Amino acid sequence: MIGNILDVIGVLAIFLGSVLALTAAVGIVRFPDTLRRMHAATKPQVVGLVLVLMGAVFLLRGSVDIWMLVLVGIFTMLTAPVIAHSVGRVAYREQREQDAVMKINELEDPPQNS
Repeated sequence: MIGNILDVIGVLAIFLGSVLALTAAVGIVRFPDTLRRMHAATKPQVVGLVLVLMGAVFLLRGSVDIWMLVLVGIFTMLTAPVIAHSVGRVAYREQREQDAVMKINELEDPPQNS
């Protein structure tokens, strides 16, 4: 009985993670500039991957491969923000001339009062 419930939870987590990964892929293709694509590539993609890994852990309970899945999830959550920050900085430098992209530019140097 408990095994069936855990199997259903695992399948649901894998399904929800796959849907989030699909929305991230659609966002990457549809969004017009790099900064918006970066958002679609990091948040739903990482949460989707964690849900898929969590579902796999529920389905593989009792296996030695669970620790490898846990490590993959931890390393993904540690490296995705760093990668997103690096891509965001490069995109900011490259798209600085396009004023329509950023309405408020918090990284711009303040004007010098003379």
